Amino acid sequence: MPRSVLISGAGIAGPALAFWLNRYGMTPTVVERATGPRPGGQTVDLRGAGRTVIERMGLEQAARERVTHEAGLHFVDGRDRVRAAFGSDALGGDGFVTELELLRGELADLLHQRTRDDTEYVFGDQITDLTETGDGVDVTFRAGPDRRFDLVVLADGFRSRTRDLVFGDIARTRSFGLYTAYFTIARTESDGSWARWYNAPGRRVVLLRPDNQGTTRASLSFLTIQKGLDRLPAPAQKRFLRHHYADAGWETPRVLDGMEAAPDFYFESIGQMHLKQWSRGRIAVVGDAGYCASPLSGMGTSLALVGAYVLAGELDRHAGHRDAFRAYETTMRPYVTQAQKVSWFAPRLASPKTRTGIRILNTLAGLAANPRATRLVTRFTNPPSDAIDLPTYPTTDHSGHSAASAANDRDEPTG
Repeated sequence: MPRSVLISGAGIAGPALAFWLNRYGMTPTVVERATGPRPGGQTVDLRGAGRTVIERMGLEQAARERVTHEAGLHFVDGRDRVRAAFGSDALGGDGFVTELELLRGELADLLHQRTRDDTEYVFGDQITDLTETGDGVDVTFRAGPDRRFDLVVLADGFRSRTRDLVFGDIARTRSFGLYTAYFTIARTESDGSWARWYNAPGRRVVLLRPDNQGTTRASLSFLTIQKGLDRLPAPAQKRFLRHHYADAGWETPRVLDGMEAAPDFYFESIGQMHLKQWSRGRIAVVGDAGYCASPLSGMGTSLALVGAYVLAGELDRHAGHRDAFRAYETTMRPYVTQAQKVSWFAPRLASPKTRTGIRILNTLAGLAANPRATRLVTRFTNPPSDAIDLPTYPTTDHSGHSAASAANDRDEPTG
């Protein structure tokens, strides 16, 4: 009988895992506490091994149809003068902006549409308790009836409460002292097709990125010794940001005004998740829930897609779940370790404290943008997105398609 697998989380890793489990004839169920797929979100990229996984899923063309069409990234000063420019083809095409940039919600929607016909999705519910027995896991839900599954995989993000039910005693969070607020604002003529990065004194950053929805994705990032800001209610977070960015200059007043009406305001403390082990019995983790590398790494999407691909492949390859989980961790752990090598100094370098520091940063960025410096700069800026010998799992799915040849399947509708 096909193994039944409950997946907690319908972001990127969860639906990607469901896709591959279906390929291998298993029966996935995805539970998500939101009432439906979460639209929008900030921009993510497909690069390295993550892009290879999308190709093997046969979804590259569908992803290309959803890209934001960003031309690149400009570092600007308070007068909106460009101090450094990195096009999407800069730094070997694997730098700050790549050719395959799309909104997180667009990628999640693509994965949901490609799996919804053969995956049970349960929205508006969440796991409240997990009890492993000899031959399965008994699951208690907040709203729905209790159920039993052969396996459970937690894919519900960095702040996963479900993970803490199982791995709370071995979970360690690494903080960078960095907070970021994300939200969508109205687009103006000044936004154009380039993302714009602006530094204000006091280690404050404003980033504006054009999307493919006719709006602009804004983020406010800052370093501070204050703790617990991410636990404040949203109105208090917005009041803090208004005060903290009151004298930041540039287009910040417009961004703060747009923040008040933004329907998708999200505020978080930037950090990493470190677990000593990624499985216990019949329960495992994948993506940010198990090994978040932080947005600073540029690797979140790659880790989610590759982790889901490897986990499903090893579950198909091994008869027992313990051997499969062990092989999954053996394959993925070095890749994750590389991704999590983010220096504590990195956000401090990217957000100088003084005006002099900002001028130095912009000068260095201008030098780095010179094509003659590409080889040297990429050693320090490009994430290790290809730092894995990606396995091939040549398994035939229940519909007769070869999973190994999925990259050649282009007949499905884009949805």
